[in-house]
Amino acid sequence: MELLKRLMKFIMISFIFIISSLTLSVKMSEAYPIYAQQAYTNPRAANGRIACANCHLAEKPVQIESPKAILPNKVFEAAVKIPYAKDAKQILGNGQLSGLNVGAVVILPEGFKLAPKNLISKEIQEKSKGVYISPYSSTQDNILVVGPIAGDTHQEIIFPVLSPDPATDKKINFLKYPIYVGANRGRGQIYPTGEKSNNNIVTSSSEGQIAEIQTLDKGETSITIIGSTGKETKQTIPKGLSLVVSKKDTIKVDQPLTKDPNVGGFGQTDVEIVLQDPSRVIGFIVFAFSVLFTQIFFVIKKKQFEKVQAAELKF
Repeated sequence: MELLKRLMKFIMISFIFIISSLTLSVKMSEAYPIYAQQAYTNPRAANGRIACANCHLAEKPVQIESPKAILPNKVFEAAVKIPYAKDAKQILGNGQLSGLNVGAVVILPEGFKLAPKNLISKEIQEKSKGVYISPYSSTQDNILVVGPIAGDTHQEIIFPVLSPDPATDKKINFLKYPIYVGANRGRGQIYPTGEKSNNNIVTSSSEGQIAEIQTLDKGETSITIIGSTGKETKQTIPKGLSLVVSKKDTIKVDQPLTKDPNVGGFGQTDVEIVLQDPSRVIGFIVFAFSVLFTQIFFVIKKKQFEKVQAAELKF
């Protein structure tokens, strides 16, 4: 009986340890859109900065393609492009290398929202297959979030968007509106708690000469630094980082000890879209045709006048 109790206790401790390890691994290897949703009512600050930039410090390009104008109550696609080298590998929380994840946030004008599935064409459904897009919050369905998802197959993310109809929503007007987008690739440099991740350059905490470089059991590296006063300082380098210093090197405070492991980054941009009034489009078409027919009529009358003049000259 006592043996059975010990065995059950061992199984429970092992189970808790495994679950904790998996949770930590997921936490360290993925992006954090959910933390932005929990910490920020609006992901875009008053100065235009999107919240993702607080953790993903490196700047990278991002592009968005959308129609210049759209009619009310129509579905259109906004394509967010997140370019990076496909052979790039990021360092995970456990020190291993892996492909990059990507994520994006699209801030639409008020009234615009994620298109319902029954209104999305088969072509757009095929393009956005395997991508789960969700509203930022229950009260902000005009802000769309996606990720983290595998970047190898999702360097372009299609957002199916439904335009509003001013006829049913009096708050909406036929105007030009901005669309803001932010996208990241790879892990961030800072956790939401404010702690640094292992996706950073490690710098020296003291100055002196490197007396010893030793590899520890867990794959970490221990560097022993002897200061000018003879004081010994040990500094541990996380697993997976590449050193740029050697034994007997003289170093200063804040001097880089490792290469920069970060291969990702965050970028943001914006584009404008016009919510077009159908009556204006029809009015413009009518005006264009009226000008065209008037010009044709003038040409015909001119030809007739020239024929009359030619006939009078003969007499």
